Amino acid sequence: MGSMNRGGLAGAAFELDDRFTGHRPDDLVRQGFDAGKLLLRIDHDDPGSLDTLHTAARTIDAMAAHRLPVFVEPFLCRRVDGRLRNDLGAAAVATSIAIASGLAGTSAYTWLKVPVTDDPDAMGRAMEASTLPAVLLGGEVGDDQDAAYGKWRDALRLPTVRGLVVGRSLLYPVDGDVARAVDTAVSLLQPGREGP
Repeated sequence: MGSMNRGGLAGAAFELDDRFTGHRPDDLVRQGFDAGKLLLRIDHDDPGSLDTLHTAARTIDAMAAHRLPVFVEPFLCRRVDGRLRNDLGAAAVATSIAIASGLAGTSAYTWLKVPVTDDPDAMGRAMEASTLPAVLLGGEVGDDQDAAYGKWRDALRLPTVRGLVVGRSLLYPVDGDVARAVDTAVSLLQPGREGP
């Protein structure tokens, strides 16, 4: 999976004008990638978000023309004390999902990469914003890995949630036991198994 945009450098004034400085759809085809991914951060107070929305829509169209899946990672965000913060409230996650789902001329090859909401019990309501297939982001696990696994397990029961994309959470678990973290994540994906 090739990452397509990250030109919006962290902390820069232009952070939300997140230009597509990575792989282009044609690059992904030429290099034999299976899919692409893009980050879609939206701040209603930052005009750079509009350019990112427009470019994301055209990129989704181009990926669909190549019949390549594109994973869209949407967030509503805002600046707090000069730093960009993602809003993981259920309403914000639902809104970001709805916006991402409506981009481009087709969503036939679009998947969503979504965070688990701050209130895991509200995740179902957030996911009702779209019928597109989704994978869960690991996010910040904090000190309680088992609580994070529980959130993932519950979210994986939702009808459109199809898997996990939780790299750092598995590579750098709080307890340092990478094998256990990976085994637990795999167990969450297998029907009839419940994890820890």
